[in-house]
Amino acid sequence: MDSEAMDAYSVAVSTVAKIVTPHVAGVELARGSGSAVVFTEDGHLLTNAHVVGGHRRGLATFSDGAEAEFDVVGADPLSDLAVLRARGETPSAARLGDADKLVVGQLVIAVGSPLGFTGSVTAGVVSALGRALPVRQGRTARVIEDVIQTDAALNPGNSGGALADSAGRVVGVNTAVAGIGLGLAVPINATTRRIIDTLLVEGRVRRAYLGLVGVPAPLPDDIAERTGQRAGLRVREVVPDGPAHRAGLRSGDLVLTVDRERVSDAQGIQRRLFAEMIGTSLPITVLRNGAMVDVYAKPTELVG
Repeated sequence: MDSEAMDAYSVAVSTVAKIVTPHVAGVELARGSGSAVVFTEDGHLLTNAHVVGGHRRGLATFSDGAEAEFDVVGADPLSDLAVLRARGETPSAARLGDADKLVVGQLVIAVGSPLGFTGSVTAGVVSALGRALPVRQGRTARVIEDVIQTDAALNPGNSGGALADSAGRVVGVNTAVAGIGLGLAVPINATTRRIIDTLLVEGRVRRAYLGLVGVPAPLPDDIAERTGQRAGLRVREVVPDGPAHRAGLRSGDLVLTVDRERVSDAQGIQRRLFAEMIGTSLPITVLRNGAMVDVYAKPTELVG
């Protein structure tokens, strides 16, 4: 890399670091630590659910040395997001971006407190988009959808910190180190903003439950040509006496739409299963024995 390009890169990274670092805190709890990002002007911080665990309070330390005790407002293990509320003054809110506008190869900067070093900055690129990060809550297994993969160095303590674009907008919350040179971040987009807003108001996220397990599968050529849809979700398992089972869904069905919206993977269904769907009559179109069939399921609330 020539000196001019290196200078441009250095300027971009140092500018973002200057913008974002003041809004990022190191957080300490009775057991464990991590990072968090101030995202409202009245002192709310965003972090990972796995950072807070079962704790209800802790201490945030900012890059200028200022400290503020905080309470945990709410956590959602199934998206790995949590909201904190500082008791004292905090820096102003970071500017949130939209991860759905990221492209592979784009510069991103990670700011956090790896190994307890508050305000540490690393840089890299978006290595891949649309990754899925498996998570579990009790016996329930789900995936965090559209996870951002980056090669920006992440170490223990980075979790909960900011992943920012070259304009200094926070586009992700660093959540895990999957291997050497591989970092993952929960995206900031319309879906996660909805989760964050719900945590702010209710302290938890209620989700609807159908009780089926499926895998992506291509549609037969004639159906694909007729519908303009190329893939659906092949039902592998239906939980006995669950909402899907009671609605008549069967193993082998190929789900085309849920609530009249096309789905091609499990995430497509999960996006529909928020609290307002609990107890409603949810239309599901499936391909069964070459024919399209409509069934109506009544999701229950996900517990455990």
